[in-house]
Amino acid sequence: MPSLLDPRLQQAFSPRRIAVVGATEDRNKVGGRPLHYLQRFGFLGDVYPINPKRSIVQGLAAFPSIAALPETPDVAIVAVGQESVAGVIDQCAARGIGAAIVMSSGFGETGSEGIARQQTLIAQVRRQGIRLIGPNAQGVANFRTGAVMNFSTMFMEVAPKDGPVAIISQSGAASVMPYAMLRERGVGVRYLVASGNDADASVCELALAAAADPEIRVVLLYIESLGDPGMLVEVARLAAARGAAVVALKSGRSVNGAKAAASHTGAIVNDDVVVDAFFERHGIWRARDVHGLVNAVELYLAATPRPSRHLVVMSHSGAVGVLCADAAESLGLPLAELGQPAVEALARIMPSFATAQNPVDLTASLMTNGGMYADTLDALAVDPQADMFLIGVPVAGEGYDVQGMAHDTAHFAATRGKPTAVSAPQASVRQAFRDAGVPVFGHETDAIEALHQWSRHGSLLRQAAARTAAESAGPRVPPLPAGTAPLLSEVDSLALLACAGIPTTPHRLCRSVDDATAAWQALGPEVVVKACSAQIPHKSEHGLVILDVHSAAQVADAWTTCTERASAMGIPLDGVIVAQRVRGRREFALGVRQDSLFGTVVMVSDGGKYVEALRDFAVLLYPFSEADVIAKLRALRIAPILAGVRGEPPVDLDVVARTAVALGALAAAHRHAIASIDLNPLIVGDAGQGGWAVDAVIERRGGTHESK
Repeated sequence: MPSLLDPRLQQAFSPRRIAVVGATEDRNKVGGRPLHYLQRFGFLGDVYPINPKRSIVQGLAAFPSIAALPETPDVAIVAVGQESVAGVIDQCAARGIGAAIVMSSGFGETGSEGIARQQTLIAQVRRQGIRLIGPNAQGVANFRTGAVMNFSTMFMEVAPKDGPVAIISQSGAASVMPYAMLRERGVGVRYLVASGNDADASVCELALAAAADPEIRVVLLYIESLGDPGMLVEVARLAAARGAAVVALKSGRSVNGAKAAASHTGAIVNDDVVVDAFFERHGIWRARDVHGLVNAVELYLAATPRPSRHLVVMSHSGAVGVLCADAAESLGLPLAELGQPAVEALARIMPSFATAQNPVDLTASLMTNGGMYADTLDALAVDPQADMFLIGVPVAGEGYDVQGMAHDTAHFAATRGKPTAVSAPQASVRQAFRDAGVPVFGHETDAIEALHQWSRHGSLLRQAAARTAAESAGPRVPPLPAGTAPLLSEVDSLALLACAGIPTTPHRLCRSVDDATAAWQALGPEVVVKACSAQIPHKSEHGLVILDVHSAAQVADAWTTCTERASAMGIPLDGVIVAQRVRGRREFALGVRQDSLFGTVVMVSDGGKYVEALRDFAVLLYPFSEADVIAKLRALRIAPILAGVRGEPPVDLDVVARTAVALGALAAAHRHAIASIDLNPLIVGDAGQGGWAVDAVIERRGGTHESK
């Protein structure tokens, strides 16, 4: 697979020569602060201030233009008025500069005129072969080399330190907030990028340039608009290959997603839900806020995330143990049930009044028996359910061997391979554990949330790896029927689904009362009669679905009702469908829509007419497996019902999973021809009984219609 990484951007992250166009003596101006930072933070390459009015700027020899430079820079910082940007880019092109960081504002962020200027600028740089970061960019910083080409005031207040973390953001503020939070915890950051308008190089492509550094262990992203998900897939793949983690904060959660008039799927699956599915599919953890973006970073740096289900809580406070147990339960993180060998080992170590169960309460005896701490950890480590450890240190100081506890914890985590977090409200205690390399938090809730994220992220990464390994060309799918009508009729839709391997209810298309009566005799004794027209995708809303038909006379009445109502609507019918009435345990709704960025999106939910109101659904991006579908179904609110309650057998989820995979394969194979599929309901029986697609509507791509 050819690399997607542009060497011009890679060079912009680690330049040897930097030009600053618009350089100024005032370090508090946009054109002055990068010059100050480059000198303050030890950049060893060449820095060329460009200022036609000065020969010296901040102690450096200045030049009147890029053309006057003695050597060609690797990157140019552009900090001039928007009206001068195009001319500077011309100079960069003439000199052969590969990348420009345009800090100038007045482009796409300012309205229609600015958008037009930005489009002109992009056409210019692409014509001239220059990669553009910005415009309206706060800039790029590499704290390993001191190439701090960024004008944020944050670095004046919070000293940088190199580390295995990269922060790539479309927002200036959203880049330095996580930076400040990490530096407060003592975590170093190597790359910090605030890309601005993302007019050329996107936040995803810039993330790829950072992820290409083999020493980066965590990539933190703030994304406002996701325009090139394929680049982000490569970021995730590159990171996962070396055990690094990608955590993204995507803003703009919205209920106003794309809607498709003929498909319930388009009405309930908005763009943000698809982003969730995209991140999950590729092993990217989605944070809720900036705190969630950074909270688990120290755990990621301590160990590669992996699936870990059970938690052990240890403290010398019973109250802290209870609080931790409550917080863990709220996240669905079960506490380990210690086996008898561990309990007996604890009983030999701890005083008789201490708790030899999980949560483990060491009591205040820890103050007089420091060795009990390490011995307890070792006794717990051998329990088969002891996957992760949270150690609560609510109070410590004189009388407690805090340094020893920190050393013992670090040794335990390193030798036992158990992810371990510590919570401690005292800054001095946290510092002792931090100095020992132990992830430490000020509050037990933050610690548990970080452990939960670390372990769940490990599950996502494992699932993504397994999914990638299992992907193939997919099943053969039938061709789409000829025609140009926006919608396929129910008969044509069901026929296409049947050819794709999806079970459908037995039915016949009838063009006369006699045909309908014969169909009832063949399919009865109970049938459903429905009007059939591609112009009426949702028939029940117009009284064109008649249930409980048990006789020839009722068939004739239903025929008359359908034809007369359709005639009153001014819509010709293809005929009337007579379908066998099938019954099962549960109705499901499945749907597909094609997303211009993410591809084929499949929705599975509880079925019936309340599907949009209840919004209990799962979303997957094709390709996916039957196991993926079942895992999603088991996460729905109705999952306990599907599993069977009060002696009921479980619902046949296998047929739902097979149908979802076949539906995704069909739509993906015809992604340029099928816009959406609405299959509602799929009636499913008990486990092993199968199911039937009862109604379906397929919308052609590019079709326009009015939903009747």
